[in-house]
Amino acid sequence: MMIRDFQRELIGKGKTDALAMGKWLAGQAVVPEMLVTSSAPRAYQTAVIMADQLMFDTHEIVQKETLYDGGPRAYLSTINAISEKISTVLLFGHNPDITYFAEYLSGADIGSMSKCGIVVLEFDDLLWAEISSKSAKFVSYTSPRQVREQ
Repeated sequence: MMIRDFQRELIGKGKTDALAMGKWLAGQAVVPEMLVTSSAPRAYQTAVIMADQLMFDTHEIVQKETLYDGGPRAYLSTINAISEKISTVLLFGHNPDITYFAEYLSGADIGSMSKCGIVVLEFDDLLWAEISSKSAKFVSYTSPRQVREQ
């Protein structure tokens, strides 16, 4: 029986990469106030592993079904709906949509993000509802391979 792509679980390498990237984020002193993930099991499992490393309550992770195969527009509507009380968000999704979304927001040429890759974007004096094309400053892109080689 074939497992639908949506239902795929995180495998060993994915778990190892998520743990490494969560530790790396914690080492960067990232303190997220919100984690939003696709409801696909592998994205959710990645979010849980990273949340543990960041001392973020895994019960507070927000799952959005639209982030699986909803295109960059689903990511934008998710971001635009975030409460203004929140200043730092981690978003977990799927390629190619999440790479397209990061490029759409920043104008940066990221290529194709690796699985568990992290793009950091900053927004100056914008409400979440105002975020749109090229409104972000590209800060960095870090892959699990780069973290392993540090």
